[in-house]
Amino acid sequence: MSGPFKRRASLKKPVSLGLVKSAATRRRSSVTALAPIPQVQQDVPWDLLERCFLPVLFCHAAAVVVSYTLSVLRIWQVTAFSLFIWFTIVMLGVVLFYHNLKVSIVGKAVLITGCDSRIGSALARVLDDLGFTVFAGFQNAVDNPVANELKEESSGRLHILQLDVSSETQILAASLYATAHLPDGADGLWAVIHAASWIALGEMEWIPVEVIRKATDTNFIGATRLMQVMLPLVRRAKGRIVLVTSGLSKIVSPVRGIHCALQAALETEAVCLRQELKPRGVDVIVVAPGEYSSGSSWITEEGIREQAREMWEQLMEEQRLEYGEEYFETAVRSLEKYTKSKDADLSPALRALSDSVIRTFPLQRYTPISRQEKIQATIATYLPRSIYDIIYS
Repeated sequence: MSGPFKRRASLKKPVSLGLVKSAATRRRSSVTALAPIPQVQQDVPWDLLERCFLPVLFCHAAAVVVSYTLSVLRIWQVTAFSLFIWFTIVMLGVVLFYHNLKVSIVGKAVLITGCDSRIGSALARVLDDLGFTVFAGFQNAVDNPVANELKEESSGRLHILQLDVSSETQILAASLYATAHLPDGADGLWAVIHAASWIALGEMEWIPVEVIRKATDTNFIGATRLMQVMLPLVRRAKGRIVLVTSGLSKIVSPVRGIHCALQAALETEAVCLRQELKPRGVDVIVVAPGEYSSGSSWITEEGIREQAREMWEQLMEEQRLEYGEEYFETAVRSLEKYTKSKDADLSPALRALSDSVIRTFPLQRYTPISRQEKIQATIATYLPRSIYDIIYS
């Protein structure tokens, strides 16, 4: 049996072994759950809608109470609807003013990990253009064309760092470098943005333990150690920590179970850290982009193929017969749709990330996702799991 991705024919006709064919047929349902949805989307300001929801709800409750009280006391006969309109206008004006307040950028520095990705490098450009001193961390900065291009196209305030978050030595070196190159008058780092990500692909039974360990080191342990080392610098500046997670923290997805679990773990850690650091004036913000707002920012087709080859070679013969080459290829190829749109619109994710840095009062969680993803996440969060499984399984 040839290895995966060495021939396309296996995607069109079943493998000749009867046992493999029946196994692939039995398991086809979990693959169809990954059918692509259109990538065309509009930038929905979910953050602003979420910020306005509770104030509007409060206005409605206040209008009912005030209208009833005035009527009972015979002070003034006014409808609850009229009061609701007036309260809402005033409240929305206050909320919009509060929402749009921005910090002064002069003398502020930010550190970004994962600039090898499209989102990381694009964010470094945006913050550099705004006037921040930017420390752009690359997992491999030496002879990296992305790093070289970023340096050439940016101002002198942007610094390229060798920063693999799974390396204790590189995290400590980045901390020392940032301390030595802070802008004049800066007490520390205004923001540390963890955008590094490494995705372990495959069903749970397929993934080698070293792959799980690498994903954990980058997505969770590395992020935690980065925060531990950089917190003194952030605390001095009364700054903020921004963690880039994923919409998959709320939406389960076959073939990406490890990644879903790690993103959920990082978000839970962020909630705890937010409570710990609030008395010290440090904000902790989560930005969870959807897969169709980030496009090919996290994974490449070459990366998918390489992981697939390694997994297939390490599977036991019994596992190969159980799943079958056809099912294996189809399951992994279902992820290639995220790598095809190299020109995917990153503006929703970049807007959320830049807002998390420059807003005086940022939200605790930004979700630059499509309408379909928002509906799916809402159903997953607020409705019984059985209903979610019926709709999306």
